[in-house]
Amino acid sequence: MNNRSSPFDLMKKHTQIVAALHIALGALSLLGAIAVFAVFGLAGGIVISQGERQAAGILGIIAFAVCTFLAVLALPGIIGGWALFSGRSWGRPLVLVLGFLHLLNIPFGTALGIYTIWALLHEPVSQVPVASTNQSIA
Repeated sequence: MNNRSSPFDLMKKHTQIVAALHIALGALSLLGAIAVFAVFGLAGGIVISQGERQAAGILGIIAFAVCTFLAVLALPGIIGGWALFSGRSWGRPLVLVLGFLHLLNIPFGTALGIYTIWALLHEPVSQVPVASTNQSIA
């Protein structure tokens, strides 16, 4: 019995790991957006308690804009990771584009981007062709 995995099985594992990492990074980004919203909400509550209703309104608009921006950045990673994990045809190119964009997000995004690009562009070699010694050179 052969316990060695084929190169295709190993690349499938790497693809699943990439999908899980993109889902995890997207979920952490969403949690970060929620935390930012909570901090802005707390600051808005403090501003309202001081009697500055107009400043609290502006703070609320800023909080909504920042959190919406962070959520919009996180959702493609979650959706792309899910699509890649479930084998959708559009998941691979989406996650590959996200991998290139993550290269700019130092340090974790860069590591995820490099691993994503390697795992999704790497073609496993099933068998290396062996040169035959019976061929004539003429």
